[in-house]
Amino acid sequence: MNTTKIWLSSPHMSGNEMKYINEAFERNLVMPLGPNVTGLEEDIRKFTGSKGCSCLSSGTAALHLALINLGVEQGDEVICSTFTFSASANPIVYQKATPVFVDSEINTWNMDPGLLREAIDDRIRQTGKKPKAIILVHLYGMPAQLDEIMLIAASYDIPVIEDAAEAFGSTFKGKPCGTFGEIGILSFNGNKIITTSGGGALISANEEYCKNATFLATQARDAAPHYQHSHIGYNYRMSNISAGIGRGQMEVLEQRIAKRRENFLFYKENLEKIEGVGVLTEPSADFFSNHWLTTILIDRVITGCVSRETLRVKLENHDIETRPLWKPMHLQPVFRNYPSYTNGTSEFLFENGLCLPSSSNITDEERQKVVDEVTRAVTK
Repeated sequence: MNTTKIWLSSPHMSGNEMKYINEAFERNLVMPLGPNVTGLEEDIRKFTGSKGCSCLSSGTAALHLALINLGVEQGDEVICSTFTFSASANPIVYQKATPVFVDSEINTWNMDPGLLREAIDDRIRQTGKKPKAIILVHLYGMPAQLDEIMLIAASYDIPVIEDAAEAFGSTFKGKPCGTFGEIGILSFNGNKIITTSGGGALISANEEYCKNATFLATQARDAAPHYQHSHIGYNYRMSNISAGIGRGQMEVLEQRIAKRRENFLFYKENLEKIEGVGVLTEPSADFFSNHWLTTILIDRVITGCVSRETLRVKLENHDIETRPLWKPMHLQPVFRNYPSYTNGTSEFLFENGLCLPSSSNITDEERQKVVDEVTRAVTK
């Protein structure tokens, strides 16, 4: 065993974060209000071109408030990518609505436009009403087939929430992911491309959505000298300390994107030489992925029965952290009884795919070790 573990996606501080954190301590602004929060919101607006931004305690909180903003409630249905982390779907159930899962297409691994249309038509036939919203996930930083999906959503007049938790800095035809739908969601969890330790943001061209999210996130306190509440609120606001970390991280976001993409190109150049190993790559020049995580597929027939799982265990034995691709939501015990429209793609990807160490602070030596151990495991 090695003494130094190679992590999948570790936090990477710039050194500038302490400037904002120390200022908050010096001014005693250790609270969910303050200049770091408003400053980070302005930084995000500038980077994405969004008119509004509300910084929150997590991307999950942002998704929950997005659904509330769009009026999702008990009895409604919300379409959601099945190939994702459970946080994309959980807020639907928070609202006592019904998630309807839609499978992926193989080029981007994101929501299949054809299945999306099929799902909408079938839900209308079965329930007599269309789904209230669509949660579209940009997986591992790869933009979805946005032209087709947004056209379908518009034809049925269904709002789209873009879960860009993994895609901050990714673009489609030069436009940032998270800015195509009614509302976009970002995540700054510790393993994301930049971090606030824990945190997220809701962005939108509609400033009212963001203002309402901020209102609800601070316990929905009415404008009164006493504590008065006309709506159910939540404790979802980002702290001024966490936002200070985010402000320092925003200063190096472009560098972090460049490093993640450099990791991807290194892995692609070295691993695609191996028979039976494929790397997820942008389908065309329209797609620009931040390559938050570089992901590979293992063809066990070509590799002589070396599977995703046997490779994962071999790498773990060398202190290399990897992770299987997401287990689809329609296979999760908690979601198994909800409607789903599948084509086998996400199940195939889950069974055969692996995420490789992609930290922006990974060293050249560590990256080479990953390639060497993958090569050794697959070609034996």
